Amino acid sequence: MTTGTTPATSSNTQAYGEAWYWDNRYAQDPSTFDWYQKYPSLAPLLRLYIPRHHPILVVGCGNSAFSEDMVDDGYDEVVNIDISSVVIEAMQKKYSNRLQLKYMTMDVRDMSAFDTKSFIAVIDKGTLDSLLCGHNSRQNAVKMLEEVWRVLKDKGVYILITYGSPVYRLPLLKELSWTIKLHVIDKLPSGNSSRLTRDLTSPIPLDANGGPQENVVGMDTDVHYIYVCVKDNSGKSEA
Repeated sequence: MTTGTTPATSSNTQAYGEAWYWDNRYAQDPSTFDWYQKYPSLAPLLRLYIPRHHPILVVGCGNSAFSEDMVDDGYDEVVNIDISSVVIEAMQKKYSNRLQLKYMTMDVRDMSAFDTKSFIAVIDKGTLDSLLCGHNSRQNAVKMLEEVWRVLKDKGVYILITYGSPVYRLPLLKELSWTIKLHVIDKLPSGNSSRLTRDLTSPIPLDANGGPQENVVGMDTDVHYIYVCVKDNSGKSEA
């Protein structure tokens, strides 16, 4: 359950939280596709925050090659969920011989099939964005984040890759006691000239209004924002 980079019609946008929308979409176009960023571009950041020998959850996996690339890079167990049974059945068949990869049909707003504190990391490339584009957006987003919090181990990390800037995403994320770091990555494909000079693994300092400092991220820079949210049970949220 993910969102694309191209505009959608109003009716389609509102259906992003519905299984039938994604079933139809994947039935019509089963070709492999990675939303936002591919694994190689994010690998340095994931290696920094996610240990390799613990269960990892990828939400809204679609038919991305992202999880396969994680396993190829040495991650032991990557569990993938999507609201679309069509795409999950296809991925189960595709990766039937890869024991490190598991695929399950599941709504990210209700992951009761997983025990509390099951995963060391949850990776989200656009699923929260999808819910925020649909009906009852904030209510659904909160349900999702509460479930992500529940299934994460203490000090586990939720990595959100999104087009949502800090002014829109931080107030939502701060409803739970995350310790938050912000990173940014250029949207331009690898090999193209990038306007972003800061290293991906260096967190972006936030100003008093919760936005990236202008001298670090230019106002015209076309980036994806990456929120690294560590589950903190101390009751204090930081950014």
